[in-house]
Formats: sequence, C-alpha cells, structure tokens
Amino acid sequence: QVQLVESGGGSVQPGGSLRLSCVASESFQSAYALSWFRRIPGKQRELVAVASGTTVNYGESVKGRFTMSTSDAKDALYLQMNDLKPEDTADYICHVGISPADAWGRGIRVTVSS
Repeated sequence: QVQLVESGGGSVQPGGSLRLSCVASESFQSAYALSWFRRIPGKQRELVAVASGTTVNYGESVKGRFTMSTSDAKDALYLQMNDLKPEDTADYICHVGISPADAWGRGIRVTVSS
C-alpha cells in the first residue's frame, strides 16, 4: 500500500507563499486521482485541488492562487500556495486514489497570520 508523507508546512504572513510536498513510498503512475484536501478546525474537510488524467480542478477559494503538480517520476505531489490568506489556515492532506486502497497523508499544518 502506498504511503504518503507531507512536508513544507509552517507559518507565514498574509500574502506569503508556501510549497507543500507529498512524497509517496512508491510510484503512483496508475492512480486514478491525485488530490489535496484541507481540514479547518470546526469545519468539514474541503477539497483544494484534484487531478484526474491531465485535468486539474481547484476549489473556488484557492483558484488562481494555488497550483498542484507532480514529479516526473510520479512519486510526489506538490501544492504551490501563493497570496496566502488567514482563511487558508488549515491542516493540508494529500491523497492518491489507487488500487487496491487509496492512500492518505497524515496532514501538515499551515498557519497564515500577521
């Protein structure tokens, strides 16, 4: 089963940038979907970005500011986050949809505050 580990989180001021990484224990070349979610305390988990095939869709609240990409070897996901806002504060979780079982990271905290 694929295992995922996120890194790159931390604290940043509003307007700043962070790049999250999600490294997989093996290639996810055969994945049917790649995603980033976020979990804000007291709220439901929110889809940030999802890629299926060559199409990437973003949540309305991050569109134009966040960009998801993958490594050429298809063993890592990235989330470039620009123009961060306080409402982006959350635990960010990567997901790989793959057989026989989907893989989820444990999450990494991003805090946007002045």
